[in-house]
Amino acid sequence: MSDRKAPKDCATTPEQMAARGDRKPVNLALQGGGAHGAFAWGVLDQLLEDNRLAIEALSATSAGAINAVALAYGMSLGGPEGARAKLDELWREISTAGFMWGPVRTTPVERWLTLNHINSDLSPSYMFFQTLTQMFSPYILNPFDFNPLKDVLHKVVDLEHLRKCPHATRLFINATNVRTGRIHIFKHDEITEAAVLASACLPYIFKAVEIDGEAYWDGGYTGNPAIFPLIYQGASRDVIVVHINAIARPDIPKTAPAILDRMNEISFNSTLMNEMRAIAFVARLVDSGALDPERYAHMLIHSIRNDAEMAQHSAASKLNPDWEFLCHLRDVGRTTAKAWLDANFDKVGRESSVDIAATFL
Repeated sequence: MSDRKAPKDCATTPEQMAARGDRKPVNLALQGGGAHGAFAWGVLDQLLEDNRLAIEALSATSAGAINAVALAYGMSLGGPEGARAKLDELWREISTAGFMWGPVRTTPVERWLTLNHINSDLSPSYMFFQTLTQMFSPYILNPFDFNPLKDVLHKVVDLEHLRKCPHATRLFINATNVRTGRIHIFKHDEITEAAVLASACLPYIFKAVEIDGEAYWDGGYTGNPAIFPLIYQGASRDVIVVHINAIARPDIPKTAPAILDRMNEISFNSTLMNEMRAIAFVARLVDSGALDPERYAHMLIHSIRNDAEMAQHSAASKLNPDWEFLCHLRDVGRTTAKAWLDANFDKVGRESSVDIAATFL
């Protein structure tokens, strides 16, 4: 358990920021995906350990939002090593809370199946949970709106300190307005515990989170994650997207759970695809001289993903809090990020390292 006593002043001062030397400034866009967010934990851990990139801003959704606030808070306390420590603490608390309160219990056999990439959608506890949530809303199943993530956030992150820290990594947290169906971006000085919980509010488990008279659900429905805040308000024109949901799968799903999994992946990737189309369109216009390059940014897009790994894990495993499973995803994320750095670091600041047309269009 964390002793969360924030100092009066941020650890990261302007002098320390200026001392970053030749570190390349980037913005990060973090997808959501429940327990699969541990893959992004590994990616972030490797980027922070490598320390050749300076993270200026993050746009994040759901599990990505939780990763983002832990990283930003840890960075404000102790730089990259402080961020790594906070991310580790965060996922340990998530595992503990999930073991105590999670709706899906993993038996030793189910844990073995998950770690060996065998579909766990037929887990008895998961099937029972799915049946309940299809029959009853959280207003019946969870009338007191119990959410273990609330306690996790309270233990790990001091959001008031983070909001007031003038040198903290800028945050943009994505949520979905239930009434309008539009994306809502909570900017850095608006990020409260409720805003983070709204971004991670799965509507079949939790009641909509109400903030200033509006109700919000998981941001993945409208921005997973949103790129435009980083375009309009990010200082760097390099955006690294950390993917959780597989874009491509080699096989056609033929079982009911696999079909539903793929439907959710396509749905949660659709808003990102649309933004990438717009970015590619603007880039073509800038390159052709049709748009003034002084007024329109030519964004450099990078992508850290491991579809081969993530496609092997079913939707059921997104609710799996088992520490061994989370560490497995973390280690895969670290390996994936290291391979990306080795292949693409020199491109940061100069060109996109992902073919937007081939990948997203």
